[in-house]
Amino acid sequence: MKTGIVATVCAGMLGVAGYGAFNIYQGLDHAGGGGGGGGSTGSLAAPVNSAPPSPQEVTETADDFLTAWSSGDIAGAAKLTDSVQTATAALTAYKTGARVTSVKVVPRPAAGTRVPFDVTATVDYPGIGPEPWTYNSSLAVGRNPLGKPAVTWAPSVLQPDLQEGDTLVTGPGQTPGVDVVDRDGKVLDAAKYPSLTQILGQLTSRYAGSLHAGKPGIETYIKGSDGSQTKTLYILRKGVNAKLRTTLDAGIQAAAERAVAKSTGPAGATALDTETGGILAVAFNPPTGTDHALQDPQAPGSTFKIVTSTALLNAGLTPGSPSPCRSGDNVNNGKPYTNVTPDKPDATLQWDFEQSCNTGFIRQVNHIRSTTLTTTGANYFGLGPAWYVGTSTDDGSIPGGTGDELTSEMIGQGQVLMTPLNMASVAATVREGVFHQPTILQDSGLIEHRTQIGTTPLPSGVRQELQQMMHGTVTEGTAASVMSGLSGKVGAKTGSAEDGNVQPNGWFTAYRDHVAAAGIVLGGGHGNSSAGPIVAAVLGAS
Repeated sequence: MKTGIVATVCAGMLGVAGYGAFNIYQGLDHAGGGGGGGGSTGSLAAPVNSAPPSPQEVTETADDFLTAWSSGDIAGAAKLTDSVQTATAALTAYKTGARVTSVKVVPRPAAGTRVPFDVTATVDYPGIGPEPWTYNSSLAVGRNPLGKPAVTWAPSVLQPDLQEGDTLVTGPGQTPGVDVVDRDGKVLDAAKYPSLTQILGQLTSRYAGSLHAGKPGIETYIKGSDGSQTKTLYILRKGVNAKLRTTLDAGIQAAAERAVAKSTGPAGATALDTETGGILAVAFNPPTGTDHALQDPQAPGSTFKIVTSTALLNAGLTPGSPSPCRSGDNVNNGKPYTNVTPDKPDATLQWDFEQSCNTGFIRQVNHIRSTTLTTTGANYFGLGPAWYVGTSTDDGSIPGGTGDELTSEMIGQGQVLMTPLNMASVAATVREGVFHQPTILQDSGLIEHRTQIGTTPLPSGVRQELQQMMHGTVTEGTAASVMSGLSGKVGAKTGSAEDGNVQPNGWFTAYRDHVAAAGIVLGGGHGNSSAGPIVAAVLGAS
């Protein structure tokens, strides 16, 4: 009797261990084969099936797995995978960590070896629920080591965003949600203000952890291998969002978005509060392309004559100083420069500024040195050091130089580079008489690496003369037509930058009362007709 039982058990063990026995016997075959004699001539089991599963095997295996999972049979579902232990742990964690009390999984038609399916999970958190959480996922069917069809296990079977090392958790979110708001508390939405898409994402990721207000919601989320919350999948109860207060103005931002959208070429515009340096608007066209407002420095053309005029006024010239305007002039045997303005032998520096005469400026080169423009930009306008405004920017530069490089820089060409943010700040400094470092956050103390940039206020006389020259550009100069409808204290400077461009880039910078703005239209030609309407629209909304 006992002998029979033992024999039965041994036979059963041999059947279960057939695959292992086959490998052992195969090993013996190879070991004996080298001796030349009576090695084994066959195997005790058929070769493992490595062919792709048939459509029927794919459908049946997926159905069996999804049925077992839906019924709560974790062990049964795991056995239908190619990694039983890993699948058992993951399916168990899905139930306990994500607080899923039941799940209904419905397959859809297979596509090859992949089977998509719809999931309705019931999530039950104390005091909340049960709540239905619905999503879509998929699985692939392959073969296990024995050659039988099996679900190829991966974390994404449970939820498509899960990766190795991730877990699902239902509970309080690790951080509250964040509303990025304008200076009046209005929530800023990237769908409404498309130029802010990248900026809003940066602000949220950089500063959400520094905010103390707000209350996390109860969420189902992915916890990464480092313990951080990587993605919220389902919200059972909304939290109270923290508010990140920016200096942006929703009304001015909307006007800037509309204005750049009308441009026929790539464009960018920035507006500033002249009293604080707060960034009121950032817009560029196309909004999914390069940020021409903050991140694409270009030669600023004649708008840079504001900085050059500051250097010349500091050297003792006045707006009334004679400065003949003759196209084709050169100085010190350098290259000749042309003008879009008519010749005026009795022109003054004021007239040259208002009408944007290039040669009237370059003939004053002997009043400045190779580094004068660089130091003037840094000392009065904060140009040179990194600004760290709270979102990504590319800084302008004034390298300085001698000869043709110096005369080119005097009219905003050569190697001088600026963004609309830089030139809006230059106009703001003229309006206020002192540089205010731009910022996009009301609490600029949150901004990493930001340090106070030391500058010197414009001498009062120089400030008044610069305002006189910029105001004259509005009343009787190149900005007169585009700025004619704006009241208040106004000043402007037009520009175009021709270096290396088939069609010059159009530039315009201006202030109206305590708002300054600047814009660029790449390949726009004359600044008054291309960038001018953009800036005027922005100032008109202030």
